[in-house]
Amino acid sequence: MKLLVTTTGPSLEDALESRFGRARHVLVVDTENGAVASHDRTPMLNSPQGAGIQAAQAAIDLGADAVLTGNVGPKAFRALQAAAIPVYLAGPGTAAEAIGQFKTGTLVAATAASMEAHAV
Repeated sequence: MKLLVTTTGPSLEDALESRFGRARHVLVVDTENGAVASHDRTPMLNSPQGAGIQAAQAAIDLGADAVLTGNVGPKAFRALQAAAIPVYLAGPGTAAEAIGQFKTGTLVAATAASMEAHAV
């Protein structure tokens, strides 16, 4: 299974990012073989709007089977839901801690966005 984890930096020891669409980095973690790929999303942070949808599209493009993040807005949540990618809300803590919680079944898939849409 491939987990897409939002982080503040490029490693598993970095903090879980609390904002899905504005995450500086995402890690794609293969839970079967332990491989970790870091993706810098810094160029996307200056988008005046649509960051959540862009992040959802990146999750789809990267082949994520699930997303671990601190919070997710309604547009991103709908896009991930349409792609059948469940969202698990975690934090605070490190990416490694969130993955550990996922593996032990401590995290439950979100049934709705955890944040409201931003005003334009």
